[in-house]
Amino acid sequence: MATTTTLAKAAEGTEPAAYAARIEHVSKSFAGPAGQQLVLDDITLDVAPGEFVTLLGASGCGKSTLLNLVAGLDKPSAGGISTDGRPALMFQEHALFPWLTAGKNIELALRLRGVPKSERRDKAEELLELVRLKGAYGKRVHELSGGMRQRVAMARALAQESKLLLMDEPFAALDAITRDVLHDELTRIWRETKVSVLFVTHNVREAVRLAERVVLLSSRPGRVAREWTVGIPQPRRIEDTAVAELSVEITEELRGEIRRHGQH
Repeated sequence: MATTTTLAKAAEGTEPAAYAARIEHVSKSFAGPAGQQLVLDDITLDVAPGEFVTLLGASGCGKSTLLNLVAGLDKPSAGGISTDGRPALMFQEHALFPWLTAGKNIELALRLRGVPKSERRDKAEELLELVRLKGAYGKRVHELSGGMRQRVAMARALAQESKLLLMDEPFAALDAITRDVLHDELTRIWRETKVSVLFVTHNVREAVRLAERVVLLSSRPGRVAREWTVGIPQPRRIEDTAVAELSVEITEELRGEIRRHGQH
């Protein structure tokens, strides 16, 4: 199958795109000591405009690889990926420039987007307020807590005004309380901005708490093993009974995938 990777942006005045991301029969192999190793195998998945989808699976199943392919950081070995505009990517590590203030980190993204210099300060301040960091414009990275750094990273990603936000385990390194607070913040921002989100995690409860749809990848090679539509009203709490019950069901399916592929 021919490989195609397309970043297609809807022109003004045209019909809205039918999807934020479309992944069609995507496979990815890497060279290894024993030859080519298949990491992803025939993945087909759409993310609708404004939809929040989580990718869930055991370590090494190819979740981050798939996210990097959607971001355009790598190319699939087979299949095609198209997105409605260029996605914004947020990593587990905040990746902020330590020599810049919180506001200047955001302004850098605005500058790369072509926003005039005269407008950048105001827009950076607006984004900081959106992530509830009003007044933090002049703070250096070392003055910010881990949770605050991730909020700045989120603001910087939103500064790109992408229709698709890709998030690779952005809260994994945070303590439970900070992670819980940022779950609330992300849900609020997603609902306010109507951005589409493709969120990678290995935490089942996190996946259920945040997503409208949970996609489980099998262990290597990663394939779509099963999907769940999460019909629990937002806002949700990680300790909610309905969240816990669906998490148990998904965890059992995940354990079955791990057993089937001989991983421990």
